[in-house]
Amino acid sequence: MESIFALILLCVTGTHVSSSPGPLEDVVIDRYDIPRVCPREVQTGDFVRYHYNGTFTDGKKFDSSHERGAPFSGQVGLGRLITGLDRGVQGMCVNERRKVTVPPHLAYGSIGAGDVIPADTVLVFDVVLLDIWNTEDKVQTRTLSKPESCKRLVEATDFIRYHYNGTLLNGVPFDSSHSRNGTYDTYVGMGYLIKGMDEGLIGMCVGETRTIIIPPFLAYEEKGYGTAIPSQATLVFEVFMIDLFNPKDDIAVVVKEVPKTCTRKTVVGDYIRYHYNGTFQDGSGFDTSYQRNSTYNTYIGMGYVIQGMDKALQGLCIGEKRRVILPPHMAYGEKGTGDLIPGSAVLIFDIHVIDFHNPKDLIEIKVTSKPKKCNLTSEVDDLIQYRYNCSLMDGTLLYSSDHYENAPITTLGANKVIEGLDEGLRGMCVGEKRVVIVPPHLGHGENGAKGVPSSAVLHFELELLDLQKGVPDGYMFVWLGDSPDPLFPAMDLNKDLSVPLEEFTAFINLQVAEGTGRLRPGMDADGIIKDMFNNQDRNTDGKIVAEELKLKVEEDSDRARHEEL
Repeated sequence: MESIFALILLCVTGTHVSSSPGPLEDVVIDRYDIPRVCPREVQTGDFVRYHYNGTFTDGKKFDSSHERGAPFSGQVGLGRLITGLDRGVQGMCVNERRKVTVPPHLAYGSIGAGDVIPADTVLVFDVVLLDIWNTEDKVQTRTLSKPESCKRLVEATDFIRYHYNGTLLNGVPFDSSHSRNGTYDTYVGMGYLIKGMDEGLIGMCVGETRTIIIPPFLAYEEKGYGTAIPSQATLVFEVFMIDLFNPKDDIAVVVKEVPKTCTRKTVVGDYIRYHYNGTFQDGSGFDTSYQRNSTYNTYIGMGYVIQGMDKALQGLCIGEKRRVILPPHMAYGEKGTGDLIPGSAVLIFDIHVIDFHNPKDLIEIKVTSKPKKCNLTSEVDDLIQYRYNCSLMDGTLLYSSDHYENAPITTLGANKVIEGLDEGLRGMCVGEKRVVIVPPHLGHGENGAKGVPSSAVLHFELELLDLQKGVPDGYMFVWLGDSPDPLFPAMDLNKDLSVPLEEFTAFINLQVAEGTGRLRPGMDADGIIKDMFNNQDRNTDGKIVAEELKLKVEEDSDRARHEEL
């Protein structure tokens, strides 16, 4: 049938055949199936591709492109088809079906075609048009949807990621990135794509959907592509642009919100805590710290995060919000990471800085209110009572002394509170108010505490309510000047050469009242005095004599440490 097929479709030019035209003078066309939409009709000079069944008027089949599995391709109106078919396909739409009845003089006349088609035979062709194109055709693009904001268009040398559905002009699909569940990733305008696709992708926005119609000579031409794309096929792509970047791109930063006060900005070596939402350029999310209810904590500029983020985290204020766009070569590159981030993906991070610090930071103190008269200030070993509010740097209140019936009391330098708070409470007057910023290594560290996140910088509002001067660690009583010399006669108030507990107590209380001595604050005074008395009453006879006041260092060292007198 191959030879017959060729014979049917090729017109014998230069030969005039005289024969009776029969009852038909021209072709008869029955357009029995016309598509609702017909953007283009066949004209002289167009190239067409169609399937057909050829029969005689009695229904007997003499040829069929369907049976061969290969549609006919050719040019219309230039003598390459029998005259009747040349006329019969004029004005056809893609996917139109029509029956074309050709009289003998517009077919094979009185000669016929071998022993297949007798002379003076009327032929009937049942045709379905699959494709139409012209050498003057250009790539056609039509935008189906487009985001309201389009700040960047695809240009030559850009690298893009897009999804597509590919069909022939008659709607038969030949390929789809969706079915592979993976985008098509490529450079534009550098010869990696067919010419028509290279051209059709130019000017697209991320998030845009576009139809691209590519004539065969800008697609796979005569060769086609495997069994999916036939020779001389017009291709239709519906493209959805996922993202784009250029290998020369740097990170892009859009500042969303900056606090009114910014006394310090992040630098390399700082440790930062921040929340983020991570999305692709099409708006789909891939990760968020908010969902985990935990900040992302890391050092800046030390390689702990992807290159682009390391750079983007520099120069930030506490409380600042910014959007950061990272090209793939400054993110996860061509490989991506697992199933979460595909290869060559542009990443967008919306960042909110919670706090940051440097491992070398000391506490920061800002006095907000101070009495005019300030003769006595807090120091190590003092017993103090204070009011406080403790917050994160974003203002989140963690805990407050106002939540309790009584304000806390502590001894400075006794490891009763975190180190930074202890330092921040020193040097204060009663009635003074101050703000103290405590870095994590002087606060609750990397582990945090109940209600306190790990590595959190703490913001304390402090007010000193009361101050009792203390004594050094290990002592219950100290002299504020020189002790009486000799000591025993001063202590022996009734001069009977012995000092019982009652007389000893009266002596110590006298020193405290006159300001020459001090008992450890915050403890029972009678208990302290009794302990001191017992330390001096070495023979435990209930009284102290002059000989017992001598410090015996050679005795138990812990006892000797309590020889305050």
